[in-house]
Amino acid sequence: MASAFKLLAMFPGQGSQYVGMARALLSEFPSSRSLFEEAEDAAKLNIRKLCLDGPEDELKLTANTQPCILTVSVAMWRVLVNETGLVPTMFAGHSLGEYSAVVAAGVLPFSRAVALVRRRGEAMQEAVPAGLGAMAAVLNMAAEDLEARCRDLSRKDSVVEVANYNSPQQLVVAGHQTAVDRLCKVLEAERIRFVSLPVSAPFHSSLMGPARDVMAPLLEDSCFTKTKAKIIPNLTANVVDEYGPQFLIEQINSPVRWTQTMSAASEHGCELYLEVGPGKVLAGLARRCLAKEAKILGTDDLKLGIKGIQDLM
Repeated sequence: MASAFKLLAMFPGQGSQYVGMARALLSEFPSSRSLFEEAEDAAKLNIRKLCLDGPEDELKLTANTQPCILTVSVAMWRVLVNETGLVPTMFAGHSLGEYSAVVAAGVLPFSRAVALVRRRGEAMQEAVPAGLGAMAAVLNMAAEDLEARCRDLSRKDSVVEVANYNSPQQLVVAGHQTAVDRLCKVLEAERIRFVSLPVSAPFHSSLMGPARDVMAPLLEDSCFTKTKAKIIPNLTANVVDEYGPQFLIEQINSPVRWTQTMSAASEHGCELYLEVGPGKVLAGLARRCLAKEAKILGTDDLKLGIKGIQDLM
């Protein structure tokens, strides 16, 4: 398991949260409690209460969701390492999950990452007034065709862009509500399936520029350590040997290239794709992106995840 490019550790982003997501983790692996305490000090937020008891409407607030998912994901990662001894050399995370990935890779200190994502969530929410932005998932449409539609339908003060390349079958657009509505009317006329997403802001679009401006000095002032770990940033979907703050700065208002990330990991010989964190979103996307023979494991049920890894070692 320790050999290079055999295992991709992948970490989920916003949308994977659910009330109760840390219950088994804290009960079955009590050593994780100290990490939650560290996170609560850094975020000035009762993360355990939000993760265990919600309420859901508070947990799903962007500024709360981001530190909660990061904490649960990193806690799960540390348990997995302690229990199995796995040493992957490749890491990736979907949007917010990239922070979890760089913490797991030893690039960014955990407490600093928690403080950063707390502010990131606030900045992303503040970037666009409520009701002005929107997102929608578009199904079974070629990326180049959707990109062309977005260009044709965008206006100077009403833009729509591809924000997430999640899988060959699922793309996500984001932008002004007016532009997203225009696009959806065209898609409906062409009988292309789409789903409007219940999100509070147009994430990973150019409308997130103000959030990028807030986060740039904070990230530039953070300590990024050079390690031997390989990371695949959302920004480029290319494996990088040296990771710096610019990847997280530019990620804020740039698309998440997850389909391309899966391709890069496969091209570098990955055999096992391990989702580390709450939910099963990335495992599902990986199955749509990768060859049928790829091994894909999740850790939402941490004990089953540990057993699955041990069975493969």
